[in-house]
This record gives sequence, structure tokens and C-alpha cells, in this order.
Amino acid sequence: MTILINKINDVKNNVKIWKQQGLKIGLVPTMGALHKGHEALIKKALEMCDKVVVSVFVNPIQFGPNEDYDKYPRTIENDFSICLKNGVDIVFAPSTDEMYGENNKLSNTDLTFVCPPYNIVDCMCGKSRPGHFDGAATVVLKLFNIVSPDFAFFGQKDAQQLFIITKMVKDLNLDLTIIPCPIVREQDGLALSSRNIYLNSEERKNALTINKALKQIENLYRQGIKDTKVLFDSAISVLDKNIELEYLEFRNFDNFDKTDEIQKNTLVAIAAKSGKTRLIDNIIIR
Repeated sequence: MTILINKINDVKNNVKIWKQQGLKIGLVPTMGALHKGHEALIKKALEMCDKVVVSVFVNPIQFGPNEDYDKYPRTIENDFSICLKNGVDIVFAPSTDEMYGENNKLSNTDLTFVCPPYNIVDCMCGKSRPGHFDGAATVVLKLFNIVSPDFAFFGQKDAQQLFIITKMVKDLNLDLTIIPCPIVREQDGLALSSRNIYLNSEERKNALTINKALKQIENLYRQGIKDTKVLFDSAISVLDKNIELEYLEFRNFDNFDKTDEIQKNTLVAIAAKSGKTRLIDNIIIR
């Protein structure tokens, strides 16, 4: 039976009982607007754990002043239905006041934030979204403290976030394991995202070249080309002329350092706009 909970203490009370029973607990943190990508995370959690909590919370402190916090899709009834269908135990959907306290100003002058290493956040998505990863790491740590999971499940599409959260768990000696899960795509190759609903038909068609650019890099790498400048130029030539590139970067996924030559465990990450919609995608060279 799936139950919807809005209060932190109610989640903690359920978790306490589960822990006393020796059950393994999984957490799938989301901002709602659940799609098949989230379902893949949920199914992996159900496969590995005895009890699964899915959090649904649009986190205000990871949005910048000119971003889409107010219009971010909120579909709690549909989210609950998806969780019910998949056999999730708890859907945790707190209010902002519940998570951060009533009348909290939600700034780092009033609220304790988690600040990941500067060299990891001041690049890629963090460069154009200052403060984003401080907000994301803060809410994720709060969720870890509320749910006390044995495993937490994150999608590879948000690769920078995945790296930061994994490092936070290690650096802060948190007693849980992060489980990375592969990107789930539409049949045409577009990475699933809650923001895809913003795309009109032409913008969606143009957006397909984002994944094609990544495939171009991977194919050339398989042919023996490792120079990132050559690979960058080739990928750019594949992008539709109406796609506005924000970044295309090559990072060592062991330490997040930039690399001039692709090797195994290199993250190739891209962010671009199709119309007004910002999209991200990546591959990890294995």
C-alpha cells in the first residue's frame, strides 16, 4: 500500500519501524512530474530494497531568480498514481515550510547550506546556475537525514549532480550507498526530462541533434580519435543551427578534472537550449 506523507516526523516514524525490522530502505529523490526515467529509478530501488520512499519536492533553493521555479510542472496526483502502480511504500511530498521552516528567507544568510567543492560546482551547469548545486546538495542531505536510506538512486542524466552527491556522501561519512542509473530515452533518442513538455514540435526535432552530437563523439572515439578539440568541432557540426550551445565539456569522471584526451570513464556532457528550453545530456565513455 502506497501512502502520501507531507510531514517529516511521519516519515521518520515509519522509517524507525522499518529499521527495527531490519529492512533495507531505498530513496528516490525527485522534483515530481514523474516520467519513465523516474520509473526506472523506482524499479531499481524496488529491486534492491525492502521499502522505497519517493520524495516529490520542487526545491526553491536550487533555482536562480530568472529560472522556472514558478512554472516548473507540479503533478502530484499523477506522481502518486505512478508510485502506487509501481508499489512504492511512501510518497513524501512536503511543503516548503515543512522542509525549511515557516517564513524562512531561504538564503545562505538565514539557512545552513551544504557547499560542495568550488572547482566542481564552478563549471558546466554550475557556471550558468550559481548556487544551484549548493541548493541541490542541501535538500538531498536533508532528505538523507529524514529517510535514513541504505541506498539512494540518481539518474546519470544529471551527471554533475550525481558526482557531487556521491562525493558529499563520501566526504561527510554518510552511511548509505549512491546507486547511479542509466539515462532513459525516448525512442528518438531524446533524454527524458520533465522540461521536455515545454518543447514545440520544431524545437523537439532540433533537440534531437543534441544526442546525435554525443553519438558522433562516441563513434569517433571508437575509431581511435581521442583529441577533445577534434571531437568538439565534429560534434558542433552535427548540432542544428537553431540550437544554442551552453557548453560541451570533457571531464574525468573520477575527479571531475577537464581532460584534453578521452579515455575510459570520461564524461562528455552537453547543455543547450532548443527555443527557450534548457536541456542537458551526456555519455560516459566506458
